[in-house]
Amino acid sequence: MSWAGPDDVFLSTSLATYLDKKILVLLRDGRKLLGLLRSFDQFANVVLEGACERIIVGDLYCDIPLGLYVIRGENVVLIGELVHCFVYCSVRLDSL
Repeated sequence: MSWAGPDDVFLSTSLATYLDKKILVLLRDGRKLLGLLRSFDQFANVVLEGACERIIVGDLYCDIPLGLYVIRGENVVLIGELVHCFVYCSVRLDSL
């Protein structure tokens, strides 16, 4: 039996596609943790490297550094990859 590589699980729901990528983890108590996904198991226990807790108040946010963080799977509500998209829009002055 051969094991699936990262290319084989591209369209699957496996966390293997997120390994070594920056992710956001939403916890059951409402906290939001960001960090590099280093490891996971079948119970959604995850290890984040360079983790920080993001606190959002209105339009402002603050990141509190936590370091290496192990999260128990029963506390995980959502895991998603963080993709930084920069949208540039140009406004013509004569259109205002």
